[in-house]
Amino acid sequence: MSTRSPLQQPAAASTHIDPEAWANAVPERGTLTLSERAWIEAKRRATVIVPLAASDRIPSVVARAASEELGLSERSIYALVRRYRRAGGLLSSLAPQSSPGGRGKARLSRAAEQIIADAIRDEYLTRQKKRAEAVVRAVRERAIAAGITPPAANTVRARVGAVKAELAARRRDGARSAAARRLAPSAGMTPLAVRPMAVLQIDHTPVDLILVDDAYRKSVGRPWLTVAIDVMSRCIAGFLVSFDPPCATSVGLCLTHAALPKDGYLRHLGIEGFDWPVEGKPERLYVDNAAEFHADALTRGCEQHGIELDYRPVATPHFGGIVERLIGTLMMMVHELPGTTFSNPAERGEYDSDATACLTLAELERWLALAIVGRYHNEVHDGIDEPPLTRWRRGVSASGSACPVSDPRAFLVDFLPVLRRPVTREGVRADHIAYYSDALRPFIAARESLPSFVIRRDPRDLSRIFLLDPEDNTYIEVACARQERPSITLFEHRQAVARLKAEGLAQVDEEAIFRAVAEQREVARTAAARTRSARRRIARTEQILAAAPPARDVPTSAKLSREQKSDDNLVAVTQLYPVTRW
Repeated sequence: MSTRSPLQQPAAASTHIDPEAWANAVPERGTLTLSERAWIEAKRRATVIVPLAASDRIPSVVARAASEELGLSERSIYALVRRYRRAGGLLSSLAPQSSPGGRGKARLSRAAEQIIADAIRDEYLTRQKKRAEAVVRAVRERAIAAGITPPAANTVRARVGAVKAELAARRRDGARSAAARRLAPSAGMTPLAVRPMAVLQIDHTPVDLILVDDAYRKSVGRPWLTVAIDVMSRCIAGFLVSFDPPCATSVGLCLTHAALPKDGYLRHLGIEGFDWPVEGKPERLYVDNAAEFHADALTRGCEQHGIELDYRPVATPHFGGIVERLIGTLMMMVHELPGTTFSNPAERGEYDSDATACLTLAELERWLALAIVGRYHNEVHDGIDEPPLTRWRRGVSASGSACPVSDPRAFLVDFLPVLRRPVTREGVRADHIAYYSDALRPFIAARESLPSFVIRRDPRDLSRIFLLDPEDNTYIEVACARQERPSITLFEHRQAVARLKAEGLAQVDEEAIFRAVAEQREVARTAAARTRSARRRIARTEQILAAAPPARDVPTSAKLSREQKSDDNLVAVTQLYPVTRW
C-alpha cells in the first residue's frame, strides 16, 4: 500500500490512484452504514428467514406462509434466503435494498444521512437529554456548513423517533437507570445448549498470579483473563490474557479468538501434537451486566453476525455458573504456579508471591493454552461424564459444525471501537496523529462537501487506522503519514498527552506525543529494576504491541514478544486439579 506523505506529494499532483491502496481493504457489511430503520427491518425479517436458510429445502407452502408473515412475495422470500446464505449469515444481507426513492425508502443523500446520524449521537443520545428540536437545529447548521441542502425538519424528527427506545434510555438516562432496565429484555435461566457453539458464556477475572517482565524478570503485577466456554461441550472456546482491564475491545478480541480456527494460533505458540477444534460463530453469547457488554460496538457486531446477546439478571451470579466455575477451576490450576497470590490473603499466608514470581505474560498464555488442549479438554469432566473434547466431537457429528467465519479480519474490525473524523488536506488526524494514504485523494479533493468519516482502530497499535469509504462500504487501511513513527498503544498515547498537559504545554501535537512516549519508555526501562509500577508499564506496552496483528495478518491472542522460551522459565502443566461438576 502506498502511504506517501502529502508533504512529499500534494494531493492535487495527480488523479491516478495506486490500486495497491485498496489491496488490504476490509468490507463494511452494514454494521454502521445501514439506517436504524433498515436495521430494524432486517431483524424483523431474520426471525423468519434464518430458520428457512438452515433448511435443505423450502416447500412452497412454507414460503407462502413466510411471505404472508413478512408481507413479501414468495419470490422475495427465496431471494432473501439466497442472499443470507451467500453473505455467510450476516444480518445486514436481509435489509431492504436501497432504491432511488419510493414509498418507505430513504431519499436523502448518504452525506445528509450521516449528518443526521452524527447529530442524533451528539445532541440527542446524551445525558443532557436534549429534545428533537436541538437535533433539527444541529442538522441544519451542519448541512449548511457542508454545502448541502438541509433535510426537512420532519425528516429529522422521524429519524429521531426511529431510535430504539432501549438505546435512548441507556444513553439518556444511564445503563442502570430504571427506564433502561424496564426496556431491557428479561433474562432467565442459562439458555439450553443442544449443539456446539449454540451458547457461549464469557466473563473476566484478575488472574491469581504475579507475573514478571520479559527484560528483567521483575514482578509487574496481576493480569486479567477473559474466557469463553461452550456450554454444550464445556470446551473452552477462546481466551485473552492482558494487563488492560476489561473493556468492549477485550470482549471482541476474546470472541474473535473463540470463533476462529486455532491451528495457526497453536503453531504460533510452539504447541504441537494437540487439537483445538472449537471454532465457528456462536449462536448466543451469555454475559453479565457489566458496561463492556452493553457497548455499541459489541451489541451491533453481535447482531450483524447473528449472535444473540443474553444478559443474566443483576446480582444473580448463579445464572452464569458455568463460566464462573470454569474461572474457579482455572484459578485452582494457577495456584500451582510459582508467584500465585491464591484466592485471598488468609490462604496465601506468608507465601511471598512477588519473590517467587517467574512467568511472563506470554509464558502464562502458553501455559494456559497447554493446560486447555493438553489436560482440560481430554480429562473426563465430572459434570458431563466424558471429556469436553469427546462431547464436542460427538456434538459436531450429530448436529454439524457451527457457521464458520468467512473473513477473519472483517470479523475483528466489526468489534473494534469507532471514531468519526473529517478528511483534511493532510489526510486524517485522530488524537493528534496524522494518517495518510493515496486512497484518500478523492476524499481530500471533495473534503469541503463531505461529512466526518467512520474510523475504527485497534487500541494495541495506533500506527494504522481503518477508514470507511462511504461509497464502496469498505474499510481502507491507512498508515501514519510519518512512516518512521514507532507503533504505540492507546495507553501510552493517553499517558503522554496527560504528561504534556501537566507540564503546561499549550499545544499538544504529534511530535510532542511521540517524543514523550519515547522518553517514557526510556525512563521506564531505567527504573525497571527499582520500580514495580514502571516495570508493569513496560510489560503492558510490550504485550499490547506484540498482540496487535500486523497488516494483512489474521488476528490472534497475545503474541510472544521474545524468542526466549527456555524450559527453565516455563512451568510444566502437571498436577492439575480434577474438573469439578458444573
